[in-house]
Amino acid sequence: MKTIRHSSEPGMLLDIASYARRGPGRDRLTKEEIELISRTVNRTPEVMVKVLSRGGQDLRSIRRHLEYLDRNGTLNIETDDGQRIAGKGVEKSLLEEWNLDLEDIRRRADLGPRKDRRPPKLVHKILFSMPPGTPPDKVLEAVKNFAREEFALKHRYALVLHTDEPHPHVHVVLKAVSEQGIRLNISKTMLRHWRSQFAENLRQVGVAANATERAVRGVDNPAWRDAVYRAARRADSTLMRDRVLSVALELRAGGMRSGVGKQRLQRTRGDVERGWLAFADAAALEGMGDLADQIRRFVGRMPAPRTDREWLAENMTASSRERAPSVR
Repeated sequence: MKTIRHSSEPGMLLDIASYARRGPGRDRLTKEEIELISRTVNRTPEVMVKVLSRGGQDLRSIRRHLEYLDRNGTLNIETDDGQRIAGKGVEKSLLEEWNLDLEDIRRRADLGPRKDRRPPKLVHKILFSMPPGTPPDKVLEAVKNFAREEFALKHRYALVLHTDEPHPHVHVVLKAVSEQGIRLNISKTMLRHWRSQFAENLRQVGVAANATERAVRGVDNPAWRDAVYRAARRADSTLMRDRVLSVALELRAGGMRSGVGKQRLQRTRGDVERGWLAFADAAALEGMGDLADQIRRFVGRMPAPRTDREWLAENMTASSRERAPSVR
């Protein structure tokens, strides 16, 4: 069986550091760059595309995931061939149609005598989301258009729209092996491309959307893994407890220590700021003074970079102040 790591070239990205290094003889800004810069400095809502890491290896967990997505048959599952299916038991029928049972037998046989190896995924579970206030029907339409462009006639897929949380989101279950027998392994490059294409599809249906890297926007608040975040909300995350205890001890000893992580953040932020200012200079030279001013204001409003531990310390300190009794 062949394996493919990405099916297309990455989409348009804002390569800040690279542009800053081009020097005085850099190329003129393209129309696409100008549009992307304008969206970013004006804080156009950012899309989210996330690959969920757990539960795609065995048929039972995949069926449970589908039952969760369609709320045990009460929500429509939309498939790659345009069908909308609903009702109790449709999940099993869908997996049978995809021949996942045969795929499961084949991939386990490919493992050979090494039974300790984890079998490759049968499906990928992907989440497409937008901030609160985005019309859910537009999010669904954009994801359907995206999936058709990226996967049609190659990978079987099914999707479900969820509106039970403030941010509308669509879950996509994607068969890992294509109809041509090629296994899809999702890379960071592919994920960046998917974000770019999802944003483009949203704009095509009239929704303002952007896709840039967090560092480019000066965002450094922790993006903890889903499992850790959920466990922290339930107050049973060992990792989070250990981090909180470590930070609390440092604060009690007199303050946070600066480490390699902080230095790396500061270097990245320096590269980002130099890149943005290079864009501002280029915009000014090309007669776009308003855009140049917007870029400089955008850079000036970036918060100081903070590590995960500094974020925790800030939140803990704020919580302590809120709990402290007021003196009158």
